[in-house]
Amino acid sequence: MVPDKILLHKKSRQLELTYGDQSYRLDAEYLRAVSPSAEVRGHGSGSGTLPSGKRDVAIDHIEAAGNYALKILFDDGHDSGIYTWDYLHDLCVNEESHWQEYLDALHEQGKSRDPDTQVVRLM
Repeated sequence: MVPDKILLHKKSRQLELTYGDQSYRLDAEYLRAVSPSAEVRGHGSGSGTLPSGKRDVAIDHIEAAGNYALKILFDDGHDSGIYTWDYLHDLCVNEESHWQEYLDALHEQGKSRDPDTQVVRLM
C-alpha cells in the first residue's frame, strides 16, 4: 500500500506516513531496529545482527527507491535497508508487536537501547 503523504520530522526524529485518513509516526529508533537490510536480517540464514544502542539515532534523509520503496539513511551510517511500501505499511499497523519483539530480543541477548549502557548478566 503506497502512502498518500510522507513527511520526515527531523526534530522529533520521526517519519510520518499517511494512508487516507490514517496517519502514523514511526520513530527513527524503531525504523533502524527493524531495518530490512541484510546486515540486520541476515542473508537468508538468520545470521543478522540485532541493532542495539540506537535510542538516539536519527534519520538524515530519505530517498525514493524506484516506485516501490523508500531508502532511509540514518545518522549512524546505516543506509542499506530498502523499505518497500508493503513493509512500511506493516510497520505502521503492527508497530506495537514489532516493537515488543525487538525489546524481547534485546533482553534475550543482554543488550540495551541506550548507547551508553552495557548489560552484564550475572550467573
